Amino acid sequence: MKIINKNIDGGKSFDWGRTSDDYARFRDIYPQEFYERIINRGLCIKGQKVLDIGTGTGVIPRNMACYGAKWTGTDISENQIKQAKLLSKDMNIEYHVIPAEKINFPDSSFDVITACQCFWYFDHTVLMPKLFRMLKPNGRILVLYMAWLPFKDKIANASEKLVLKYNPEWSGGGETMHPIFIPECYSENFELVSHEEYQLSVHFTRESWNGRMKACRGVGASLSEQDIASWEKEHMNLLSEIASDEFDILHYAATAELKRKF
Repeated sequence: MKIINKNIDGGKSFDWGRTSDDYARFRDIYPQEFYERIINRGLCIKGQKVLDIGTGTGVIPRNMACYGAKWTGTDISENQIKQAKLLSKDMNIEYHVIPAEKINFPDSSFDVITACQCFWYFDHTVLMPKLFRMLKPNGRILVLYMAWLPFKDKIANASEKLVLKYNPEWSGGGETMHPIFIPECYSENFELVSHEEYQLSVHFTRESWNGRMKACRGVGASLSEQDIASWEKEHMNLLSEIASDEFDILHYAATAELKRKF
């Protein structure tokens, strides 16, 4: 499904469904520390029901199901949910194809609602009241994010510049370490109880880093097939010049935890 948002990539359309195969193969990359910090908050654990909005291929539910929570995932893309179901076989995770703004689970359905790498895509004036209604009293929203740091990592910087060569409108580059932005409308019904930002290294091979970059919004979700092929050929040649067979890319992760006020 094509998405157009004037505040993202200059209004250029993108479609996550086009990246689903690469997304499934190359974007399950969060280190164990990323998940342990969530568990250490007492979130997404046994006895809790959790909704993951914008779940994509189900990376968060699949990797956290072992901690005992009952997970439900939703996403706007049918292709992403198809991959999520294939990768979650026999894991008892429930998935639905539905835009976040149209989610309509019963009142007080969930202890926690998570949103990873997707929070800025939503219409929060529509979504916020729905999240409030679907959460139990004292329920939590946990917003999650991880990005490479192009100004501190030379490989990430070079790869990012190549994306911009093919897609100058892409607004996903130039990341620096900062707290997650929470829209003002949430202050009506939620309290920001904590936020955290920390650096971590993520291990890649040339193939897996190429796949990770190809599965980003600026390449696989928006370029033509011809441009994707040209970008990938040039990117692999670039990596053969600047990167060893295996390497780490410096990232930062961020979380923001909101508590339902009443």
